Amino acid sequence: MSGEIADAFARAKARGEGALVAYAMAGDPDLARSVDVFAACVEGGADILEIGVAFSDPIADGPVIQAASERALKAGSTLKRVLDEVVPAVRARCPNTPLVVMTYVNVVMALGEERYAKLARERGVAGTILPDLPPEESADIRAAFDKEGLELIPLCAPTTPPARAEAIAKDARGFVYCVSVAGVTGMRAELPANLSERLEMVRRSSPVPVVAGFGISNAEQARVVGAHADGVVVGSAIVRAAQADGPAAARQVCAEIKRGLKR
Repeated sequence: MSGEIADAFARAKARGEGALVAYAMAGDPDLARSVDVFAACVEGGADILEIGVAFSDPIADGPVIQAASERALKAGSTLKRVLDEVVPAVRARCPNTPLVVMTYVNVVMALGEERYAKLARERGVAGTILPDLPPEESADIRAAFDKEGLELIPLCAPTTPPARAEAIAKDARGFVYCVSVAGVTGMRAELPANLSERLEMVRRSSPVPVVAGFGISNAEQARVVGAHADGVVVGSAIVRAAQADGPAAARQVCAEIKRGLKR
C-alpha cells in the first residue's frame, strides 16, 4: 500500500476521525481556479483529494459532476494538462495530502497506461480510480501501475455479489471504494438500510481501508456511514457548492462532513 495513502488514514484514525476523501473536478471552472477549490477542501479538513479528470462519456457521474465535466472540457482540461498543470500546483499547496486521480479507462489508455503511470507518480499522484475497469480486465493496467508504485483503487458496487466483493477487497490497493447506492453520483436524502452490513463484510476481507461514497452530503450521513467504514468520499456536494459560491463554500462542506466523522 502506498505510504502516502496509508499515512493519511492513520493520521485521521489517530485524531479519532474517519478520513474524508474530497472530490472536485480539475478544470472547473478552469484549470487555475480548480486548484483553489482543491486547496480549500484541504483547509476544510480533507485527508485525501480525489482529482476528477473530465471525460465526454461518463457512466458513473450524476448531473452535478457531468456538468462540471462539461465545464472542464470547455476550459481545455485534458489528462495531460491535469498532470502537468493542476497536480503539481495542488501538490505545492497541499504537500501532505495524497492525490488520487478519478477518470475513465479510455482516458488513461489514450495517453498509454505505462506513460500515464510514470507521469502520475513523477507529478506526485498516489493512486487512480477507474470506475469502468472490471477487475477481470485490469491485469495489464495494474501491472503498469504497480511497476511505478501507483495504486489502482477498486470499487465495489451495491450489486456486487458477496463473493466477488470479498475477492475485490482481498486484492485491493490503496483503499476500497464502496459505492453506497445503485445509480450515479449525487446527493441522496437516505442511504440504503443494508449499507452497514456490506461495509463490514468488505472491511473483514480487505487489507486496506474501506471508504463509502455516492450520496453522502452532510454530517449526519457521514456519521452513520463512518461508523462502519474508515472514511467517506464526498463529491457532488463539494462540486455544487464550489460552482455556486466558490472555494470557500467547498471548504465549508468539507468542514461540515468532518464534524460527522469525529468519533
